[in-house]
Amino acid sequence: MSNSGVSLERSPTSGRSAKYWMGAWLPVVLMVTAIAIESTPWFGSDHTTGPMRAAWEFLFGRVSDAAWVPIHHMIRKAGHFVGYGLLGLTWLRAWGLTLPGSNFLRIPLLALAGTALVASADEWHQTFLPNRTGRWQDVLLDCCGAVTLLLAAFAVRSFRARRRLTRDA
Repeated sequence: MSNSGVSLERSPTSGRSAKYWMGAWLPVVLMVTAIAIESTPWFGSDHTTGPMRAAWEFLFGRVSDAAWVPIHHMIRKAGHFVGYGLLGLTWLRAWGLTLPGSNFLRIPLLALAGTALVASADEWHQTFLPNRTGRWQDVLLDCCGAVTLLLAAFAVRSFRARRRLTRDA
C-alpha cells in the first residue's frame, strides 16, 4: 500500500482496455445476438422447412414429404446442440480471459451457467410467439451441446498440455 492510501495490488480485470474487453466478450455478444435473431417468428419451423429442404435435396436428392418431417426436426435440433455448444465455448473463452488463474471448475461452470441462462431466456421468449414453442427439453438439449463442446475443449487442452510436457521432458 502506498502512502496515498491507494492499493498497488490490481484485480485481474483492472486496467484492461476497451479493445481487450471487446476481444474477450464480443464473441459472446455476437452469439447471443445470432440466437436472438434465430428466436424470431421468421426462423420457426414453418419458415425454415422450405429453404432447408431445398438445400437437403440439392445435396442428397429428392425426399418424400413423410421422410422430410423427421429430417427437418433433426436438423433443427442439431442446430440447437451445435449453436449452444459454440455459445458455451465463447463463454468459456471470455471467462477464461477475464478471470485468469481461476480454479479448475469455476470457468467451465460459469460458461455452462451463461449458456443455460441464454437458453432459458430464449425458450421463455418463444412462448410468446405464435409459431414457436418454448420447451424445457430444448434448454436441456442446448446445455448438453454446451457440456459436450466444453468437455471437448478440456480434452484438447489436456492433450496439448500432456504433449508439451512429454516434448519438454
